[in-house]
Amino acid sequence: MSENATVAEPTIDEPIVAPRDKKRKKTDSRTRPKKQPPYSVVVYNDERHTWLYVIGVLQRICGHPREQAYQLTSQIHYAGQAHVWSGTLELAELKRDQIRGFGTDFYAPRPVEFTLGVTIEPLPSD
Repeated sequence: MSENATVAEPTIDEPIVAPRDKKRKKTDSRTRPKKQPPYSVVVYNDERHTWLYVIGVLQRICGHPREQAYQLTSQIHYAGQAHVWSGTLELAELKRDQIRGFGTDFYAPRPVEFTLGVTIEPLPSD
């Protein structure tokens, strides 16, 4: 480039802002996706499964840290049941099935081969 040549600076166009429509149409409730109601996985107490087994189930299947798994196991033992996980119906069904299929409780004096009592229940929706 020569010394006398001028360099054209790029220009930036200003954005075009459309005025807001004051009379917005409301979305038809039939076209809006419905939010799924939450479901809870409930584990029930029995006299055969050991605390170590239940704590292990809650840690591995529900992802609870050891202390929370212990607290939930305590609630299961003393109250007879506890809500151990909540979420969508499909995931609640998966967690229920994983708990049922966790395997034998080898911590017990005699191996316990039947599954933990577990159900899923709908939670109140907002």
